[in-house]
Amino acid sequence: MLTIGYDLGSSFIKAALVDSATGEAVATASFPDSEMAIDAQRPGWAEQRPEAWWEGIVQVTRRLAAVSGVPVRDVGALGVSYQMHGLVLVGRDGRPLRPAIIWCDSRATEIGREAFGMLGEGRCLHEMLNSPGNFTASKLRWVKLHEPALYEQAWKAMLPGDFIALKMTGECTTTVSGLSEGILWNFRENGIATHLMTYYEIRNGLIPGVVPTMGLQGHLTPVAAEELGLTAGIPLAYRAGDQPNNAFALNVLQPGEIAATAGTSGVVYAVSDSLACDSRSRVNAFAHVNHTPADPRIGILLCINGTGIANSWIKKLTSGSSGNYEEMNELASAAPTGAGGISVIPFGNGAERMLADRDVGAHVLGVQFNAHGTGEIIRAVHEGVAFAFVYGIRILNSIGIMPGILRAGAGNMFQSPVFAQSLATVAGVVIELYNTDGAQGAARAAAVGAGAVSTPAEAFAGLKRIAAIEPSPEDTACLDAYRLWEQRLNAILESSS
Repeated sequence: MLTIGYDLGSSFIKAALVDSATGEAVATASFPDSEMAIDAQRPGWAEQRPEAWWEGIVQVTRRLAAVSGVPVRDVGALGVSYQMHGLVLVGRDGRPLRPAIIWCDSRATEIGREAFGMLGEGRCLHEMLNSPGNFTASKLRWVKLHEPALYEQAWKAMLPGDFIALKMTGECTTTVSGLSEGILWNFRENGIATHLMTYYEIRNGLIPGVVPTMGLQGHLTPVAAEELGLTAGIPLAYRAGDQPNNAFALNVLQPGEIAATAGTSGVVYAVSDSLACDSRSRVNAFAHVNHTPADPRIGILLCINGTGIANSWIKKLTSGSSGNYEEMNELASAAPTGAGGISVIPFGNGAERMLADRDVGAHVLGVQFNAHGTGEIIRAVHEGVAFAFVYGIRILNSIGIMPGILRAGAGNMFQSPVFAQSLATVAGVVIELYNTDGAQGAARAAAVGAGAVSTPAEAFAGLKRIAAIEPSPEDTACLDAYRLWEQRLNAILESSS
């Protein structure tokens, strides 16, 4: 069976056509050619049009058909990966009532912080494994408080992937994994987090019905099939947030296995078999794609907002639209380790969960106009993002997660030798890079959900390790650069407290 997996990011939409018999990717495509716009009407806000996501899904499917060389009308199942933690409100006609409030929007931070205290930190962590934080439930509360007329018009509140599923199937549904990422799932009662819903005064009817994360979620409508150039009636057989899906794509399903990604945001994602959480809520615990109450699989997620977006920012500043990331990687590699004393603190994409939901902004420190050039600045960005990962991994260490191996797809910032080697060296981990991405993961999961393969293990026949990056503990300059970076970050944290 041929399956298509979609990966809806905040910058690009990717698609992969996979042959479930071999596990091999037949073709891949991406849309648009330049990064999708994020509307930030105020500092800390971030919105996108859900209709633009669907338009992108249509366009990327057409591109996939053009490059695949096989009849995509023979596709037998679909899977969707999507940017997590967003909020899409639709009316009864299924149309969005407002732009989506996406993952990096921090407007609801104070709402979540207040709820954490009022509901009781112990209860929130015991039942939902997280603070309400700046997640989907808190964003919905923000709409109720600040846009009450619009809130009253809302029929359903959905995650970005739920909206795409609605467009595909005509059915408004969600998943346990999705509800947990919105902090709307009570793990102890195995049901909706009604106490948070009551506190936020959210109508129960706003929450869609629940379908399996990996299994039948609906069938492609004739209207959607016509737009996509696919066959009406084929099943949507998988839906998951981008980070649980990235872990699935890397065959990270069992306790102790760890995945990482460094796209617009950066993530380290560890699988646990206990309902574990961080008492300080600096990292988050969500239902993994294979979670069941009888056999728990919890994804412990460390997120760094300022990752690939920092790299994109420095690209625009240094080369505009004429440059490319490969040239930037070469410039960074040619610059000295430690970037000549420059430290980039890359937290310029909203509040950072691992910094207790503080928005400290980005900082470029130690620049000497007569000594530093483009190469040093780019290298400082790549090292700074790697050091942010290390800082987060040390938080994971404090709650008993000790990564020895990180699995990642060979894309995004892992294509930067400076980033990858700095991370491996300072964190003391081996980084294994694989020939996969989120779209391929969603396609392989769709094969499992549709029954084309009997177990997830069969879906990974085409997964291959293509590189391994070993730590270099003798690289004292890199270790010194991290220590300087951490000192500078701590000074920023102290001055802003």
